[in-house]
Amino acid sequence: MNNKFRWFFGLLVLIAVSLFLYSYFVDDSLLAKRKSPIDTVKLIENDLVFEVVYNRPSKRGRDIFGGLVPYNKVWRTGANEATTFKCSKPIKIGNDSLPAGKYTLWTIPNDSTWQVMFNSKQYPWGVDAKMNPLREPEFDVVHISVPVERLNQIVEQFTIGFNNTLDSISLTMAWDNTKIGIPLKTFD
Repeated sequence: MNNKFRWFFGLLVLIAVSLFLYSYFVDDSLLAKRKSPIDTVKLIENDLVFEVVYNRPSKRGRDIFGGLVPYNKVWRTGANEATTFKCSKPIKIGNDSLPAGKYTLWTIPNDSTWQVMFNSKQYPWGVDAKMNPLREPEFDVVHISVPVERLNQIVEQFTIGFNNTLDSISLTMAWDNTKIGIPLKTFD
């Protein structure tokens, strides 16, 4: 039995070394940095916690809104996995209430306004094999329209953040020369 274990362990080590060498010298996709790295953004204020997990694609000289991200079509709001938004307490977004929990975040960009949807279903990926968004509208909890702000400087990498000023919180998204802000209000 001891010889079988050594043989099996040796085979596993050989496979692991082979995969490492192959990925290093031939196909560096296993070790390469992601073109759209994953990021987490949090806002913590007393017992209120907001968290967004998303992937950050870069402009890399491309036309973004109205080009790479078509107008009037659902966008996964980032790249790769579906973007998620978590809130520790119920909040108000526009005229709608969003219960505490975890949601996927979807948008429909347009030149002057964006539609933003908070969806209760968790999707393992943002799009299917044909690059169609996986969002199922029947699971939308909140749907809000927000205006577009034009920026004077180009934002190279898609960025989500929180703006917390003067007792007002907004979830912001910026990329290329476009920025939006989604107002978030607590019930306190």
